[in-house]
Amino acid sequence: MRPQPTIPLEKDCLIEAPQWERIKDLQVLIERAINQAHAYCEQQEGIDILPGSEVSLVFSKDDEVRSLNASHRGKDKATNVLSFPIDEEADPLGPLLGDIVFAFETVEREAKDMDLAFSHHLTHLCIHGFLHLLGYDHIECDEAEKMEAVEIAILAFLGIENPYAGSDPIAMPD
Repeated sequence: MRPQPTIPLEKDCLIEAPQWERIKDLQVLIERAINQAHAYCEQQEGIDILPGSEVSLVFSKDDEVRSLNASHRGKDKATNVLSFPIDEEADPLGPLLGDIVFAFETVEREAKDMDLAFSHHLTHLCIHGFLHLLGYDHIECDEAEKMEAVEIAILAFLGIENPYAGSDPIAMPD
């Protein structure tokens, strides 16, 4: 049985790019991914989130995410997902956790290149972005290993295979 969060988490979704409207059951996918990540982190990782807390999910496109990536991270390229935590050091976290922004074209291309179902790749990226809001990172190898292990465990509860199978955790500049 999948764990459920003890308190609900509001998800505020904004679709900025019309391509996202083609995705069947986008809202259901988001709810499942974020709820499972929330429950796992609450129950297995001991992370407390204030009741009534909210996460914002923005479904955008490559050129918008490229602009955000350039202005906030100094990287002039699109990326699949960006997270903007409000305060990942707070204890407990909330009431506003932060924003997660997705780039449609990059997500779609990566899913195709990795031979993954779009819904599985997007679920993984929802979890990945949410974990960043909670303070997880992958700059150092030990951080990358921890974050990947948590992602894999959450995905397993959702019946999604390990997207890192056959690869070693790689520290990535944030």
